[in-house]
Amino acid sequence: MDSFTYTRPDRPADAVALGTAPGSRYIAGGTDLLNLMKDGVQRHDRLVDINSLPLNDVRVSDQLVRLGSLNRMSDVAAHREVVRRLPALAQALLASASPQVRNMASLGGNLLQRTRCWYFRDATMPCNKREPGSGCAALDGMNRWHAVLGGSDHCIAVHPSDLAVALTALDATVRVLGADGPRAIPVAEFYPLPGDTPHVESALRPGELITGVDVPVTELAGTSRYLKVRDRATFEFAVVSVAAAVRVSGDVVREARLVFGGVAPRPWRSHEAERELVGRPLDDQAISAAVTALVRDAVPREHNAFKVPLLQRATTDVLRRFRRTR
Repeated sequence: MDSFTYTRPDRPADAVALGTAPGSRYIAGGTDLLNLMKDGVQRHDRLVDINSLPLNDVRVSDQLVRLGSLNRMSDVAAHREVVRRLPALAQALLASASPQVRNMASLGGNLLQRTRCWYFRDATMPCNKREPGSGCAALDGMNRWHAVLGGSDHCIAVHPSDLAVALTALDATVRVLGADGPRAIPVAEFYPLPGDTPHVESALRPGELITGVDVPVTELAGTSRYLKVRDRATFEFAVVSVAAAVRVSGDVVREARLVFGGVAPRPWRSHEAERELVGRPLDDQAISAAVTALVRDAVPREHNAFKVPLLQRATTDVLRRFRRTR
């Protein structure tokens, strides 16, 4: 690991002043960043430790759950009001990583963790995300873990965060602080598709600090669920995942949110699949139409074509659970 300076500010404004300087990087739990630095994938001149900042509150009202970015994943997953009002969020956090990592990792850090694409994490391999213009080895390489939706000729890495998938389904907003002051970014707009700039991974401006996440408390959010399909039971990333919220009234689906992980470079919301559900009974015919629409634009590759039927089956299973619990 290259040498770097280390600072620990006490105020968010001081952290932003330090973080805006070229070569700086914020660190909280460090569960991803330190590994990237040790492997030579990232190099930083200064680490700005933000753990002393007052960003670990949880505030609950009838309209909103407001989470500070320094809350540890395990604490939020166990919070009684989160479990009751936002079940998909609690379930996604509990499905993430391992208990040890969840005790260290912060919400803000989880939202900014970088892809687990093995070509990105191997500094000897070409990767447009790590070194723009060098190529994407995954396109014709071992691409079992890679995207079947939303990729481009420049990158098919998948987004790694379970939390981001659930927050997208819950219409959450990320609060940030930068040199120009605070602003709010909907999670649905937080992650760009790779296009021809896969190295641009979020809507953050240089030096901006995530200060928290706001999640609306709605009837729809209260019905939400999260399902993660993975190769082993813990400390594993999603092969596919499904965050779903469905509100049924009078035997008809009134609202639906369907967002998917493990299959795209960002949390993948399917408006097409949602439209097949809304206004119809939640029967097998509607579910079949939804999962068909979901993968209509999928681009499977040599090693990941299995994700298409797996995603459809996982979504079918989640939607049928809504029907059984009515």
